[in-house]
Amino acid sequence: MMVIRPVQTTDLQDILELAASAGTGLTTLPNDPVRIDDKIKNSVNAFTTDISEPGPEYYFFVLEDIEKQKVVGTSALVAAVGMDEAFYTYKLSTVVNTSHDLGIYNKHQILVLGNDYTGCTEIATLFLSPEYRGGINGRLLSKSRFIFMADYPERFADTVIAEMRGYSDEDGRSPFWRSLGKHFFSMPFAKADAISGLGSNQFIAELMPQLPIYANMLSSEAREVIGKVHPKTKPALSMLKREGFRYQNYVDIFDAGPTIEAPKDQIKTYRSSKLMQVQLGTPHMINDTPPETLMVANRKLNNFRATVIDSDFEGDILYADQSLIETLKINEGDFVRVAKIFNKRG
Repeated sequence: MMVIRPVQTTDLQDILELAASAGTGLTTLPNDPVRIDDKIKNSVNAFTTDISEPGPEYYFFVLEDIEKQKVVGTSALVAAVGMDEAFYTYKLSTVVNTSHDLGIYNKHQILVLGNDYTGCTEIATLFLSPEYRGGINGRLLSKSRFIFMADYPERFADTVIAEMRGYSDEDGRSPFWRSLGKHFFSMPFAKADAISGLGSNQFIAELMPQLPIYANMLSSEAREVIGKVHPKTKPALSMLKREGFRYQNYVDIFDAGPTIEAPKDQIKTYRSSKLMQVQLGTPHMINDTPPETLMVANRKLNNFRATVIDSDFEGDILYADQSLIETLKINEGDFVRVAKIFNKRG
């Protein structure tokens, strides 16, 4: 059985192995024991601190294969971005230049550097070991964050965002970076992206141009990838769109990948989840409808657990066997938060 839980200090080696397999594409999961150890400590503190409003807390979750007692995936929530270090994005806007005397009307797209998402909650650090991909593991990793948020809404902002990896070719070259960023940073794209992923953003303010960038002054290759995701990121983007996330013309300043957003209370899993009381038993069919695949979470803060079972979603009773009770560390009669892991469109 697979279970989502908060990270523990004993998970360090497993997470470093995951980070090594992730390569350079996931900057929030660096293959660096010091940085990972810092993330773990920050997360332990977040889960054990009384909080009345969102701040810079980092909630780090892992997916554990219970039989093998091994961490095989990661995901995270940043309660409010930009509280310690500025959170930069480009906003894609439009300006119009006209000359009535010459009869010229020109409409231009511009990129405006800003901090509009400061204070928003960010979903981040999603990575699953390649051997565990397929099936429902990826969905469990991603969607379990939303049922956690539903039990602790005061810990998170009203708007939730996700930075999606922008387009780069098979050699890791970003057309957007080659046309813009490389002219202002004396370092390769991967290094600048990695430094930013570590939360060190002061160099952005120091080196990036503060004036708007006219998109038509970039290469055609760069313009074409503004707001586009890396091919390997398309499944994650599709999943989040089904949850209600939308692109609002904000892009990453390095690779121009889209930043997508959703109101917290409009996220599908968050909104449709509900409380059910656990009762020992075997799921039975209602109106000849077979049980559904559901996420179930125990509603505990620093002892949070979530997993997947096949059971009925109708009514207020969740029929479950002893293995679920032991996995979630609950008792019969406890209330759990439940949500469908699949929606009508998958």
